[in-house]
Amino acid sequence: MKIIASTHQKDFSKQIKPLLNRFSFMNEELEEKVESIIKRVQQEGDRALLDYCRQFDGVSLNREDLLVSRKEINEAYKQVRPEEIAALKISTVRIRDFHRRQKRESWFFSEENGVVLGQLITPLEKVGIYVPGGKASYPSSVIMGAVPAQIAGVKDIIMVSPPGKGKRLSPYTLVAADMVGIEKIYKVGGAQAIAALAYGTETIPCVQKIVGPGNIFVTLAKKLVFGFVDIDMLAGPSEVLILADKSANPEYIAADLLSQAEHDERAVTMLVTPEASLIKKVEHEVLLQVKELSRKEIAERSLQDYGYLIQTKNMEEAIHLTNNLAAEHLILAVEDPFSILTRIKNAGSVFLGHFTPETIGDYLAGPNHVLPTSGTARFFSALGVDDFSKRSGFTHWTQAALEKLGPSAVTLAEIEGLTAHAAAIRRRLSKK
Repeated sequence: MKIIASTHQKDFSKQIKPLLNRFSFMNEELEEKVESIIKRVQQEGDRALLDYCRQFDGVSLNREDLLVSRKEINEAYKQVRPEEIAALKISTVRIRDFHRRQKRESWFFSEENGVVLGQLITPLEKVGIYVPGGKASYPSSVIMGAVPAQIAGVKDIIMVSPPGKGKRLSPYTLVAADMVGIEKIYKVGGAQAIAALAYGTETIPCVQKIVGPGNIFVTLAKKLVFGFVDIDMLAGPSEVLILADKSANPEYIAADLLSQAEHDERAVTMLVTPEASLIKKVEHEVLLQVKELSRKEIAERSLQDYGYLIQTKNMEEAIHLTNNLAAEHLILAVEDPFSILTRIKNAGSVFLGHFTPETIGDYLAGPNHVLPTSGTARFFSALGVDDFSKRSGFTHWTQAALEKLGPSAVTLAEIEGLTAHAAAIRRRLSKK
């Protein structure tokens, strides 16, 4: 891990710059490849999907294999233990309870002269959820994507996920999808899955919005189809920032850093603290704990390339830097986390205190785990119910109201040189 001391090193700004500007979604070579995949899916539909499935996933499917059958779902339940099903149910209940509180309602109010103004909240009709798969299993991503969409009122949820060996999806993914009520599940992944959701094929229907995490090909595909459909965000590798004071436990901090490092070789892990002794203890703990991991090589590479232990002058400087870094996950490993919380401006999701590991947020705390990365928490939010609905303003005016305020609107239209705009109001005004 890289140790940076802002008060001791003159080149602090240079050292911290890669963190402030981490990861770009500009990759012309990969983007050209993804664009060619999208165009081919547009032109060839299912035939392209099946060919890419053989090419990229090593799985040969027929068109009728794309849609997961009820038989496959029933078989999946037989492979999942009762205690695992119980855990998925607990997660679903907690995620649903949290997101239910986010739902907005339509509203209106009346003014004098019979004017009625308001806002309609309407759900999207059809949404696509991308769930990573292949060799891995991410049932939590199913729940995090589907639950807020359902609470918003989305009636048609289409799920896609790349197949693994045996032409099947993970049994955990299938059980989670069935548990939350997703009926249309397709065995397709990568950029080709995003193209299918955006433009539709003979088998897979097109949607209005695509959400869910994926690799760089999925992210670039979402970037390219944005505008034709909506997307949740452009997400990079996972990241965690731990803001700590002298009350922090180095064993816990090391464990939290490693829980992110094992995700991906490019996962970013950051400790920001004014305590020099804590940095040394955490570094020691990381070296001990990493040896125990099943994904040891991935975690070590992540820590080597993207692990940072940052010592600041004081807590004020630490908070300022934390806001500038705008991390996906922020852990406040401090004695009084609620006093710090009100000063946090930029973070995807915040975990307060010494007994709130980020891992609990990945699975069942309540808030969504689909979060902005790479510093985009400065302007993006976590996935939520609002992402699956639209806002439409509505207006009803009477003749009396138009007589009173119409002339002002005519004046504004004439300022902008839009005479037809002005005439549309003037023709409705009483001739005097």
